[in-house]
Amino acid sequence: RRWYQRGVREAVVSTQSTGDETRSVLHANRAACHVSCSEFKEAEEDCDSAIKLNSKYLKALLRRGQVREKLEKLAPALEDYKSVLELDPRNGPALEAARRLPREIEVQQEKMKEECVEKLKDLGNLVLKPFGLSTDNFKMVQNPETGGYNIQFDQNR
Repeated sequence: RRWYQRGVREAVVSTQSTGDETRSVLHANRAACHVSCSEFKEAEEDCDSAIKLNSKYLKALLRRGQVREKLEKLAPALEDYKSVLELDPRNGPALEAARRLPREIEVQQEKMKEECVEKLKDLGNLVLKPFGLSTDNFKMVQNPETGGYNIQFDQNR
C-alpha cells in the first residue's frame, strides 16, 4: 500500500502540467489508498483536491461522502451523496445513504445537544456552588407552543 501511495503521490506531482481531469483521478486514487489504510482525514483531503479539479467527478464525490461518514461528518456526507444523485439519480450507495442519513443526523444532533446541556450544567454548578445552590435547584420546562424553555427555581432541591 505504501508503495502505491508513494507512486500516486509522485504521479500527482509529476503531472502538475497535465489536465485537471487526470490530476483529479490521481487524487481520487490516492484517496482510495488512504481509505484502505484507514487514513480517513487524508482521504477526505485528497477527495477535496479531486473535486476541486473536477466538480462532477462522481467517484470522488461518492468516496468523500463515505469518508465523511467514517469521520462522523454526517451532514456534509449527505450533501456529497445529494451531489452524486444530481449526477446519477440511480446510484445505489448514494440513494441508500440519502435515505438513511437524515435520521442519523437527527440522532447525532440530539446527542450533541445533550452533551452540551451536561457541560452547561457542570459550568452552572461551578458558579452556583459558593452560594449553596446547584443546577438541580432549577427546573427547565419546555413550552410546547414555542419550543422555548421556562426556568423555575426550587430552593428545596
